[in-house]
Amino acid sequence: MELDLDDTTALVTASSSGLGFASAQALAEAGANVTICGRDAERLEDAREELEETAAGEVLAVEADLTDPDHVSRLVSETVETFGGLDHLVTSAGGPPSTTFLETSEQQWYQAYDLLVMSVVWTIEEAHPHLRDSEHGTITCITSRTVREVADGLLLSNSVRRGVIGLVKTVSREFAPEVRANAVLPGTIETPRIEELVDARVERGEYDDYESGLGDLADDIPMDRIGDPRELGEVVAFLSSPQASFVNGAEVPIDGGLLRS
Repeated sequence: MELDLDDTTALVTASSSGLGFASAQALAEAGANVTICGRDAERLEDAREELEETAAGEVLAVEADLTDPDHVSRLVSETVETFGGLDHLVTSAGGPPSTTFLETSEQQWYQAYDLLVMSVVWTIEEAHPHLRDSEHGTITCITSRTVREVADGLLLSNSVRRGVIGLVKTVSREFAPEVRANAVLPGTIETPRIEELVDARVERGEYDDYESGLGDLADDIPMDRIGDPRELGEVVAFLSSPQASFVNGAEVPIDGGLLRS
């Protein structure tokens, strides 16, 4: 399917690796100019070089901390100055630490809220005027299946990410028809974060090897495997495209059928 993203511009946050990178890659290969960002300058440059190997459009890399509104403002302004506008916004963020309620400090709650919710609020605030002026304005927020079904040990993700869903539902009504807004809900996908968790369990002797660890994570997934980041990226690119022009306010699970409702 042709996505008709040529000559459009996409900004993907937290995109030097993982699901953000996969989304940027799918958009770039579909023809969009893409801005990526991250806090680690070396990793960001490596990501830019990798994207440019297959990108049909141009790639801009901006070092930014999404929990700092001044950085977010600069990120959007550099994108607009470089490409002449902004058509698609994709928000992503790294996961907060694994913790339980009694282990979690008040400061950790505030940090998680800034990382998972306020980073999205600040980015949408800065991007909205440009998305509104575009003929193709879209917002796609990468959240987690935990907004529907809690996961053990992930108190902060279970609790705080739900605010993004409320935000998406609200702006999908307030910004329409000029701008569409949707969310994707990834399940267990083979990102660097998952790789680190499995490797750590192998080192502790919980699994014999990496592959057996992945197999264990897939036990409850009807598709009998975990996901590939590219599978999420392709959905994000589709939601950003004119081919999804009547999709607005949706929450799309990408989890192999794990969610029960």
